[in-house]
Amino acid sequence: MAMMVDPPNGIRSEGKHYYSMWRTLFEIDTKYVPIKPIGRGSYGVVCSSINRETNEKVAIKKIYNVFDNRIDALRTLRELKLLRHLRHENVIALKDIMMPPQRRSFKDVYLVYELMDTDLHQIIKSPQPLSNDHLQYFLFQLLRGLKYLHSANILHRDLKPGNLLVNANCDLKICDFGLARTSSGRSEFMTEYVVTRWYRAPELLLCCEKYGASIDVWSVGCIFAELLGRKPIFPGTDCLSQLKLIFNVLGTMSEADIGFLDNPKACRYIKSLQNSPGIPLSALYPNANPLAIDLLEKMLIFDPSKRISVNEALQHPYMSALFDPNADLPAQVPIDLDIDTEIGEHVIRELMWAEMLHYHPDVSSLENVNLVL
Repeated sequence: MAMMVDPPNGIRSEGKHYYSMWRTLFEIDTKYVPIKPIGRGSYGVVCSSINRETNEKVAIKKIYNVFDNRIDALRTLRELKLLRHLRHENVIALKDIMMPPQRRSFKDVYLVYELMDTDLHQIIKSPQPLSNDHLQYFLFQLLRGLKYLHSANILHRDLKPGNLLVNANCDLKICDFGLARTSSGRSEFMTEYVVTRWYRAPELLLCCEKYGASIDVWSVGCIFAELLGRKPIFPGTDCLSQLKLIFNVLGTMSEADIGFLDNPKACRYIKSLQNSPGIPLSALYPNANPLAIDLLEKMLIFDPSKRISVNEALQHPYMSALFDPNADLPAQVPIDLDIDTEIGEHVIRELMWAEMLHYHPDVSSLENVNLVL
């Protein structure tokens, strides 16, 4: 549980109070009353909380020592810039970013999200039975949220069960946009290490310099298979074992299947593999709805140019009972996430501060007054 503590060094910042959770100090705005810690990762700790002004339950994520690693700092900045623009019921909402006491020396960032009960990874691990209706509804919401992102030229690039938050009523929201990029980004976008390995598309495993929205569709296929089988479909221990697992299921690729590859070494590797007939997905998931298998087969296609798109997946017969083409409006404008990856800590800090001001117009107005004076 959250335990109130004294401020460090006995110095209390105005408008803040202090709690300890999982041996982590939270210096948060007094309007938020923490309840308990609910998650931990390499980035920091997440706790549930109540906004005393609105009586709304929220999740507070503390990203500590955000500037210790410049790449992680850029990831955080990119997520702040993106979530400010996104408004969709299947995408997590960023409700607030707390203003740190010191503009030029803050080390931690506190993000306030809408509170969700669990994530899809925990549901898959649990003994709770999942009906075909459950699977349809989870997949439908994931595709809807992804369609919205793709309409804004955003590729998520790290879809996995742990990044899909779920409520008790089975509402699903996509989260964690630190690896997201615009599909029109500069060349660095095409070469950066992306996607947790088990959900990584073949074109990424084979180091293709160019890829597009179909990488997210492959990840959705891996997630859907994991829902059907209650375990990962391609749990590789490294990139080569990952590819071998894919070929074991999909079978040996023909010349036509690897025409998209722009890496000669990757082509030679694939041609060196022993022939494999593959395993029908209907044999892997014998209890699955035949329409679910048909859609899964269209998602897990090796050649990205032949893989089903998000729009086509939503129009697939498996989704027909849920999909309404008039209910899914695209994002209003494409979002520009281009950030100069060579910028230093000072510039990243200033850009983060600018993002925080969008949630605190009173501070922004005060800064403007000070500038005039």
